[in-house]
Amino acid sequence: MKFESANPSVVKAIKQRDLLNTWLRLYARAQSMPRLVEYQPARLEDELQDLVFYTVDTVPEPPRLTIQSDGTRMSSAYGHTGKGRFLDEYLPARLVPIVMPVYYQCIKRALPVYTIAHIDDTCGRIVAYERLLRPFSEGDGVTHIVASLKTISEDGGFEIKNLMRGNDSLPKPKLRVVIDRDLFHSAPGRIAARELIEFS
Repeated sequence: MKFESANPSVVKAIKQRDLLNTWLRLYARAQSMPRLVEYQPARLEDELQDLVFYTVDTVPEPPRLTIQSDGTRMSSAYGHTGKGRFLDEYLPARLVPIVMPVYYQCIKRALPVYTIAHIDDTCGRIVAYERLLRPFSEGDGVTHIVASLKTISEDGGFEIKNLMRGNDSLPKPKLRVVIDRDLFHSAPGRIAARELIEFS
């Protein structure tokens, strides 16, 4: 699976960009991954429904990721909660070859990874699925990953329930990047508003 090189401006959603900027501020201090306990974005509670926390075990090959979150939008999209389960076992088998390499790339590079895929909901409407992964370390390699998962439609409403299980078509990758350039946080200038419709 090929990943392009990108700078932080590739992230589209404003809230995801804020989450990334918090990570970048911490990273810039020592040019290394921050500890998870240090990561305290503003208004974090407003984003918790879109966040999934994982612990990472890099001893096996490939690494194993354990889901530590419950009651998130991912639970709705996949049809059930995954707390306490390995991510590769929680995912539908047909999605494992598409999803897991994204997490493995984040672990390998120890840098944020951002992807966009298009998915058809149960009514056939196109939904943009934007995934932002940020790695954290407690001292030796990647030990935690926090994922921000945004489901966005520019055409109107969509059905989040069983989004990842409700049809036979696979997600269509539109963008896969490692954010490995301009790894510092600078105050944003005036950015033209992008109209996005986000749904619970």
